[in-house]
Amino acid sequence: MYILVINSGSSSIKYQLFDMPSEQVVCFGGIERIGSKEAVFSYNTISVSMTENMEIQTHKAGLKQIAERLLHVEKGVIADSEEVKAVGHRVVHGGNSFSNTTVIDAFVKEKIKTFSALAPLHNPANLEGIVLAEVLFPHALQVAVFDTAFHQSMPEKARKYAIPKELFTNHNIQAYGFHGTSHKYVTAKTLEHLKLVGSKLITIHLGNGCSITAVKNGKSLDHSMGFAPSNGLIMGSRSGDIDHSIIFHLANKLDYDLTEIEALLLKKSGLLGLTGYNDLRDIQKEAQQGNPDCRLALEMAAYRIKKYIGAYAAVMNGLDGIVFTAGIGENSAILRKMICEDLDVFGIRLDSDKNDAKSDGLREIQSESSQVKILVVPTNEELEIAKQAFELHALL
Repeated sequence: MYILVINSGSSSIKYQLFDMPSEQVVCFGGIERIGSKEAVFSYNTISVSMTENMEIQTHKAGLKQIAERLLHVEKGVIADSEEVKAVGHRVVHGGNSFSNTTVIDAFVKEKIKTFSALAPLHNPANLEGIVLAEVLFPHALQVAVFDTAFHQSMPEKARKYAIPKELFTNHNIQAYGFHGTSHKYVTAKTLEHLKLVGSKLITIHLGNGCSITAVKNGKSLDHSMGFAPSNGLIMGSRSGDIDHSIIFHLANKLDYDLTEIEALLLKKSGLLGLTGYNDLRDIQKEAQQGNPDCRLALEMAAYRIKKYIGAYAAVMNGLDGIVFTAGIGENSAILRKMICEDLDVFGIRLDSDKNDAKSDGLREIQSESSQVKILVVPTNEELEIAKQAFELHALL
């Protein structure tokens, strides 16, 4: 049976059509740089492979483009929408309402909308994908897989903030954690590869959105993102960790209103705010050509990650492995090198040749003297979502 997976990120959409349960990929592709006149659209099947630049300003426009290609008379892979039996959707924020894969109904959509205030770059795009998929694939089971689900195992001491406890009790203000589908997938692949039973891992998801997780014995113990997917590491346009006094200063002294502050921290900060670019490929190129702002931005991003590695190694009382994943984590040898430099105190030593080598598969890049495994593990959130959607469909 065919299962379509839609993964809407903050500035991208990935999609894959799976034939389940064989896990065969029938079609895959994506759209990068949404909101740009030079968005990159890719579409791949056994017989067709194409990439083109086009103007795609919104997620809705991108999703329509994907559906049109799937159903295209000559180049499409499905003749009728009824061939798709389930559509699996990545949804970023599910709060405490959802800890498992869920069939989407009116109640679920309303909850996703409610949590849009906490994930304004993601949940609205996720919801757009759901609403459009209901129209384009009306006979398919619509399934939500929540990024927050994997982090439900975080202990209370990691989830709670040091604020009046009634805000936790009455309003569920806590750390939820994100990118859970990716962290869960690469954790399972790493444990399978290293054949570890008891394990202490740090998984680092680096894309336009970035996060890092302490994973002990296969379960999330702590995570860099919290109440919303905005704090922690430096991201494409998000500041990550920031002194909250700056927010008060912006409001009280510089006359920013709350809407302006939100836009500043979510859409105008991070790598974009530091350099004028929010794509790491552009920043790396500029840094290599001597751009001091871009060089500093890379150093800041690596430094922030180093601090989290040290903290998580401490709370787990040891470290077996570090895992790099997602678009930047898998492809940026420069940033991986900058992160792993000067971590000898933890026994972390990178092999430069292995790090620079190109590969699409799981690989180890530590030196022979390293006491900690360093891995690059390609994430496959889409496959994880397809498996969960298939399992849920089978139960109904």
